[in-house]
Amino acid sequence: MTNRLADTLSPYLRQHQDNPVDWYPWGEEAFAEAERRDVPLLISIGYSTCHWCHVMARESFADPDTAALINDGFVAVKVDREEHPQVDGAYMAAASAFTQNLGWPLTVFTTPRGRTFYAGTYWPPEARGQMPGFRDVLAAVREAWTVRREQAEESADAVTDALARAAESTPSDLPDMVAIATAAETIAQREDRVYGGFGGAPKFPVATTLRFLQHPLVREGAPQAAASAARALAAMAGSDLRDADGGFFRYATQRDWTVPHYERMLTDNAQLLDIALDAGDESTVRGIAAFLIDVLRRDGGGFGAAQDSESTIDGTRSEGGYYLRPIADRADLEPPAVDGKVITGWNGLAIGALSRAGAAFGERTWIDAAAAAADHVLRVNRNATGALVRTSLDGRASAAVTTPADLGLLADGLFALALATGEAEWAVTARGTLDDALAGTGGDDPLLSAQGIATSPDQTDGDLPSDAAAVAGAALTAWWLGAGDRYRGAAVETVSALASRSLEQPFAHGTLLRVAAGLALPPRQLVVITADRVGTLAAAARGADAEVIAIVSPAQAQAFTEAGFELFEGKDAVAERAYDCRAFVCRLPVSDPAEVSPAR
Repeated sequence: MTNRLADTLSPYLRQHQDNPVDWYPWGEEAFAEAERRDVPLLISIGYSTCHWCHVMARESFADPDTAALINDGFVAVKVDREEHPQVDGAYMAAASAFTQNLGWPLTVFTTPRGRTFYAGTYWPPEARGQMPGFRDVLAAVREAWTVRREQAEESADAVTDALARAAESTPSDLPDMVAIATAAETIAQREDRVYGGFGGAPKFPVATTLRFLQHPLVREGAPQAAASAARALAAMAGSDLRDADGGFFRYATQRDWTVPHYERMLTDNAQLLDIALDAGDESTVRGIAAFLIDVLRRDGGGFGAAQDSESTIDGTRSEGGYYLRPIADRADLEPPAVDGKVITGWNGLAIGALSRAGAAFGERTWIDAAAAAADHVLRVNRNATGALVRTSLDGRASAAVTTPADLGLLADGLFALALATGEAEWAVTARGTLDDALAGTGGDDPLLSAQGIATSPDQTDGDLPSDAAAVAGAALTAWWLGAGDRYRGAAVETVSALASRSLEQPFAHGTLLRVAAGLALPPRQLVVITADRVGTLAAAARGADAEVIAIVSPAQAQAFTEAGFELFEGKDAVAERAYDCRAFVCRLPVSDPAEVSPAR
């Protein structure tokens, strides 16, 4: 049979279009059908490069007998977590009430109103050891709904109410430098001092945490914590987690970074690019940049979401087989597929990282790649009214709404592109995108909201920054560039609201704590006015430790000023001058590169 997934703009959903399961995409139609039939929803969440999603699809969703059980007792909904991250976040939080083994595929059973009464992850078709078979789970859930429905609904309401309470927060004071350093030291206590990184197996890059530990405030106030980040990067870069072509895999299944889970995500690699740049690891920077541009970049300039773990070798599906071959032997093999979804926020991460790295190493092709991605997202990822949407595929925009993180990460990436190119137009677009986020344009999933289900219960980081932290980070960057004190105020408000929680659970709030550190430490802003972007004065500035490094011509400085970025005001009269500022208070300008201090 062909179900309703064939015309969707998700490669993951399209992988299931020929299943005998009568799948619905995420939307009101599925909820209405569940209400009409008075049966539970079976919500299956995954993504196109997920190995165990492929396995469960082959074992269960492609099996006619299993599909018949699903179709008879449930309304089945297939969700791409990359297209609908808030749906994934809401149901992942709900699933934590039923299992500690969270991951994908995520299988959730809900009332017709979408409230969870049972959940799990991968189930094999038949029982294996202590793991029940999926058919047995289906039968048990259907019996519970039929025989003990009142109990199931009470359980679902209790989970929903608990998550709603978890979303509440009490504002407190901004964390000071001591509290932030203490949070970093708390994280460092979890370091694996044998193999590097944090925790045991499976072991993830935890990029948002590493970025916090690299902050100058942490380097000054908690140097051992900062050193743990450097050790983690070195361990990962020298391990099997890093492919021979420079790209990083999703995670390692073993504590010593061996036996990777072979999918390669845009989110991980974009953030690891920034981490390697901050660490001064040029080899790792160049490897990741090459992977982004050579492998993940799509026609039109946008970056795809991920590269699959599986490929076909000698007629057989193989997980990791392609990556285990030497680079020279891969030329004759079909590479693992790339999920071509161009996700707004994820591209924002790549735009920012390539812009910063390109500026630091004088690699114009990286900056050009960032600009092409920005142009693609801003032009293609829009709906009929002109508003930004979450994703596009092959030049067609999805109907999935942007999240606040999408807008915040894109805005921050565009600010970095403005600094890398000296073109104020990118900063103007970034500010407008940020204003939309602050005004609530990147909102909650409308279907979840209609059912009263909290979409972001705890505002913790996952594989990328949380909604709140992403917007606060972009607001902080806007303030650094002189866009106005209201942007600092927005960052302060967000950090204050989540400060207590972030200090109690620092490992889960790396991005927010990095923003808090940026508010606690006066920013260093270097503005170089020059007609020679590759000259010695510009090079001296690029080697400095500063939050803002802007190298612009007099005309470009004037354009930034006219656009409302006060950092550039009064700095457009004479070329070949470097202005070294601390929180907008600038020292006398210098023209000698030797007078531009690399240290803070």
